[in-house]
Amino acid sequence: MQFELTKEYLEELNSAVEGNVEAKIMELIEGLHAVDVAEILEEQSNKEAKAFYVFLPEEIAAGALVELDEDTRERFLENISSEEIAGKIIENLDSDDAADVIGELSEEKQDEVIAHIEDLEQAGDIIDLLNYDEDTAGGLMAKELVRVKIDWDVATCIKEIRAQAEEVEKMYTVYVVDENDILQGRISLKKLLLAPDATKVKEIYNEVVILVQVDAESDEVAQIMDKYDLVVIPVIDEIGRLLGRITIDDVVDVMREEAEKDYQMASGISENVESSDSAWSHTRARLPWLLIGLFGGILGAQVIQAYEGQLTEHTKMAFFIPLIAAMAGNVGVQSSAIVVQGLANNSLGLDGLWKRLFKELMVGLINGIVLGALIFIYNFFFSDDLTLTIIVSTSLIVVIVFAAIFGTLVPLMLNKYKIDPALATGPFITTVNDVFGLFLYLYIGYLMYAV
Repeated sequence: MQFELTKEYLEELNSAVEGNVEAKIMELIEGLHAVDVAEILEEQSNKEAKAFYVFLPEEIAAGALVELDEDTRERFLENISSEEIAGKIIENLDSDDAADVIGELSEEKQDEVIAHIEDLEQAGDIIDLLNYDEDTAGGLMAKELVRVKIDWDVATCIKEIRAQAEEVEKMYTVYVVDENDILQGRISLKKLLLAPDATKVKEIYNEVVILVQVDAESDEVAQIMDKYDLVVIPVIDEIGRLLGRITIDDVVDVMREEAEKDYQMASGISENVESSDSAWSHTRARLPWLLIGLFGGILGAQVIQAYEGQLTEHTKMAFFIPLIAAMAGNVGVQSSAIVVQGLANNSLGLDGLWKRLFKELMVGLINGIVLGALIFIYNFFFSDDLTLTIIVSTSLIVVIVFAAIFGTLVPLMLNKYKIDPALATGPFITTVNDVFGLFLYLYIGYLMYAV
């Protein structure tokens, strides 16, 4: 049954913690997953969380810490000694999670924690992982995996797998390496169990293995694992040596972070912020795009001012300015959102640019004709100015087609120059299309009334 944290449960737990009633605490947390415990910790005050954390079994305590959001975990670690972090937390985590936790500490505390780790091999693995950029395959990978030598026989393999598996929480696959640890392929447990003991690994292993370089970008890793439906992928260095593996849970985290970042960027937020961040952090993230919107509004005002005489003479044109601007912005955002999605999942294909431009041209044209026809019918019956009716309908078609093409072209160009295309789905597209849409509407009106 899924755990649901209630106010009553939290009060009962805090009461038991305050009264130091360990039996009651154990009863309340029995069967809870580390994620559930993390949810409890995030709802408690710093004092309550620290007091509760002392009662947690080491494995649950370590797992819950990893599940906390970064800001909460950082504040929580400040109240835990280096010795306790090393003994109760780090030694109960895989190397990748351990490196993530230690990487959030100050350099001085990092050194203290590593010095308190009793398992020197684990300490060495963590130090290696801390040297990789967190947004690369090296920053995502864990050192724990199961490997066998290509010249071993099956009996030796099974014996070694039993020994190595003790350090691996989930064993997805067995990797085959040569005497220099260079990755050769993989082998299934089924083949090992069914093959005679004297059979050599090189006779039954699979040479085909999808892998990534240690310096590959994290989003590239996510795309590869998504494309080939992988739950785990090996990581190698420049000469092919097997360094570690990346599991699906780490990649899901990358996908979620990228989705959150793109959503915020599309909403006009220039940096990653959390709801718990300070007002200054939120202001700093939002203000740049609001300034762009302000600049766009000033340009729009200048366009209207340039056609002031025309609007004074034909005042009814002003009634449709909000309609034109709104349709231009909406169509542009729709088109750019589709392109950004296609770029994210690599579904545009090799001829993605021209194919997508042509498709958006057709979509824009069809939508423009339909909407232009509807506004024509409306104006035909409710307006006594046939010229204005034609101007609004014609402008709407032109503006929609322009907005569709512009909304498609901008993210494609940004992507070509290695700039995050999600930038195009936010206020930038809306503002530019509003200004150009307004200009096109007023210019078409100028031409039509001049005839």
